[in-house]
Amino acid sequence: MDKRYEGEDTIITIDEDKCDGNATCVDVCPAEVYIIENEKANPINIDDCLFCMVCVNECPNEAITVEEK
Repeated sequence: MDKRYEGEDTIITIDEDKCDGNATCVDVCPAEVYIIENEKANPINIDDCLFCMVCVNECPNEAITVEEK
């Protein structure tokens, strides 16, 4: 199940079926966009996203998609 989060300029989609809450996105994101909540990634600071795609590239389960609006 995809969960879509929208910020002012950013859309982050988390595939909750793939996300296992291992926190790689939390550890690698230079803008501290993510937290783990209920064992899933949650982009609480979506407007701070730098579009560096580190979270997308480092997620071992390919559960994150980042798009610019």
